[in-house]
Amino acid sequence: MFNARNSFLALAATLMLPPLSSLAGPAFVESAFWQDEVNSGNMPPVTERLPQSPLVVDLAAKGRDFGVQGGTLNTMVTRSKDIRQMVVYGYARLIGYDTQYLLQPDILLGFENEGNRRYTLNLRPGHRWSSGDPFTSADFEYWWKDIAQNPLLSPAGPPDFMYAEGALPQVSFPDATTVIYEWDAPNPQFLQNLAQARPPFIYRPANYLKQFHADYASAEALAEEVDYARVKSWAALHNKYDNMYKFDNHELPTLQPWINATAGKKIRHQFVRNPYYHRVDSKGVQLPYIDTVEMEIVAAGLVAAKSNAGEADLQARGLGFRDIPILRKGETDGAGYKTFLWGTGAASQIAIYPNLNVADPVWRNVLRDVRVRRALSVSINRAAINRALFFKLAKPGAMTVLEQSPFFDPEMRKAWASFDPELANRLLDEAGLGEKDGYGIRRLPDGRPMELVVETAGERQEVENALQIITDDWNDVGVKLIMRPLDRDILRNRVFSGSSMASVWYGWDNGLPQNYTSPAYLAPTDQVFLAWPKWGQYYQTAGAAGEAPDMAPAQRLMELMHDWENATDDAGRAAAWHEMLKIHADQVYGIGIVSAAPQPVVVSDRLRNVPEKAIWAWEPGAHFGIYRPDEFFFEDGQG
Repeated sequence: MFNARNSFLALAATLMLPPLSSLAGPAFVESAFWQDEVNSGNMPPVTERLPQSPLVVDLAAKGRDFGVQGGTLNTMVTRSKDIRQMVVYGYARLIGYDTQYLLQPDILLGFENEGNRRYTLNLRPGHRWSSGDPFTSADFEYWWKDIAQNPLLSPAGPPDFMYAEGALPQVSFPDATTVIYEWDAPNPQFLQNLAQARPPFIYRPANYLKQFHADYASAEALAEEVDYARVKSWAALHNKYDNMYKFDNHELPTLQPWINATAGKKIRHQFVRNPYYHRVDSKGVQLPYIDTVEMEIVAAGLVAAKSNAGEADLQARGLGFRDIPILRKGETDGAGYKTFLWGTGAASQIAIYPNLNVADPVWRNVLRDVRVRRALSVSINRAAINRALFFKLAKPGAMTVLEQSPFFDPEMRKAWASFDPELANRLLDEAGLGEKDGYGIRRLPDGRPMELVVETAGERQEVENALQIITDDWNDVGVKLIMRPLDRDILRNRVFSGSSMASVWYGWDNGLPQNYTSPAYLAPTDQVFLAWPKWGQYYQTAGAAGEAPDMAPAQRLMELMHDWENATDDAGRAAAWHEMLKIHADQVYGIGIVSAAPQPVVVSDRLRNVPEKAIWAWEPGAHFGIYRPDEFFFEDGQG
């Protein structure tokens, strides 16, 4: 899909955008939010702040209304670290997905892809960071040479996606607006990585960060800064202030639509419009339309209640299917909002992951037996869970891709997902687990009762409710389920270390893969896939940690991923996808329960351009991101 010709056309189309001077007519006015700063001489006028060729948004072509600048949007998160959602929602990326999941230049003026080996990135002349510093190829060079390859700042070296067949690219910076990456082997996922919900920032605000880098700052000045920040070294200082994704350093320049205007940890964080933001509408009005976003940190259990009271202008995070009744009540009570029901993009709403790398050797052997995983799956009454928890609005079945993907096969959703306790008993007996205690619980090979501890993040009530139903289902086939809610970070650390027997999370983040989507998350390449954390660690650390995959189906998944990476056409890529999905359906690495449960989205009655029908997906999509919240606006410019 991303051959040289198509990429060149993307570049050429972007280069045809009208220059800023053609937009700056009488209707092109300074935003009221920054007017005083401009009048006082502290900030240049908007015509000098925008790139020479800004990204011009054709709202009419999108079926959207032209907006007015102004207002404050209120939203909520449940942890202080989740102010990073402003980077997710803002979705300013070098290259980003549109709503058809096609890649388009965004921060970039254009790009060229030559055979998945050579990528040329073209920047917008005159583009600036939120601080007013020029955004140029020097910012890419600083990251590449002074951060990614500095052993003190990046002990593990450049990130994985910068390697192709174990080798790094040749990187060059011919001029201020051109960056070239060239590999000997194909690196077909390079552009898609740039469009992720959590993007790999391959550039940094060099002018700002150099004051914290030993190669640029004086030893005396650095020592003073290290002491002030109470860290141990200049590298720790640099990493502390260099949090492009965490978004917690209000002084760190950004290219996002809103900038962090709140220092430190607060209950309410304020984000204000980026005066140098690169997008404008076709009337010449600089985006974002909304001036300010206020993000309140609240207890997880209060998100639905506060939304019901009308305290959120846009809210989906922290809300679940179970909250729809209380949200509907708030609508009828006149709280001033509507509740949209979006689809969900994860492969499964709830999935149980037996840990094939659990440290306990007995449990490890048991869970590695595919008959056990299949038995656990077919003993679950998914229809009862769908009826009791989702009012039959979700889709029961195994974990697989969704209907919107060209790889969807209904047989894979059915695989080992029919409620069949008789089959489950037979499979468990065949696996050598036929002996039971006086309570009917099967015994492990070492005589212990088969008590499977399933750990959760304790964040979603529907997960715990589902596990209560599954507890009875598994008990009927002689398996005792013990549910253990934990903090999310503790849960992941236990899984990664091998302490956890099984855990619950969503299914694959991306349930909507296309031919161009890397199937790496179906292979043991990342410890975050909770069924094989040690295998993922092994891949991520090039064998320095973890364990090499030692089961044939997992090894085949790695081979197929390699086949996809080296495929020269869509047919080859599709073939790799289909076989990998069949392996997962057969091996049941993740036990999917239901998928496609509606996601409630609370939208103020006065907020415009928010789609009524959409998909709530982390990857691809960045939740609100691909729907461009910078184009949302309040009908009267007040929020």
